Amino acid sequence: MPSDKSHSSNLTIQELLDQFSSSSSRKRRGLTSSIEERYDELLQIESAGLHLFDAEGDNWSAGWILQVINRKKPDFLETLFNGKSSGWFKTPSSKGIDYGPLQKNLLEEKFEEADRLTTSFLRILAGDSAVERGYVYFSEIASIPSVDLNTLDRLWIAYSQGRFGFSIQAKILNSLNGRYEMLWPRIGWKKEGVWTRYPRSFDWTMSAPEGHMPLVNQLRGVRLMDEILKHPAISSRH
Repeated sequence: MPSDKSHSSNLTIQELLDQFSSSSSRKRRGLTSSIEERYDELLQIESAGLHLFDAEGDNWSAGWILQVINRKKPDFLETLFNGKSSGWFKTPSSKGIDYGPLQKNLLEEKFEEADRLTTSFLRILAGDSAVERGYVYFSEIASIPSVDLNTLDRLWIAYSQGRFGFSIQAKILNSLNGRYEMLWPRIGWKKEGVWTRYPRSFDWTMSAPEGHMPLVNQLRGVRLMDEILKHPAISSRH
């Protein structure tokens, strides 16, 4: 049986993009290397193919195209962004928060810094008390606006080939019948019964286990994580 890569080499760049925009996530992952190899052709078509996607959505195919361009020809991104520093994906916030820095770090595959920003944004969204104490109580999660939590989740999904994000973690947890003791090793937060040491022992790359990011502090138990994954903004997305 021919591989996705050998088949895709016979496609025009537009045909390849059509498949990359509409196929299953598994099939699209098989096409990522072809998209990267043919980036020069990508730059020759309308908006590098991004016109096929919704900037309000979380289709990671658009995120990967942007990451490929950033790897190969980052100056071209200025044309695509039309001078918008916030990035290509729309990032609404009911609190007026600028999520541009998070989108930039995810685009550049600086996942460790993106994780730190996500934690910082969660504190801001949880309120002044959370900012002052330096961490979020589980009881404060319910008050976080859905639009903002949705934006955070969308960005992580869009720039990770659909591998990272709160809703991805929730989906994995559901597949494990809600058993957190099985979730931790599955997403790489625990190895052989020992918690993974932060930050150096975590895998801050695209090849990390599915659901590996963003991190949620477990020192105070699972209730914080549980509240995030059960928040309506997240539970409605998986």
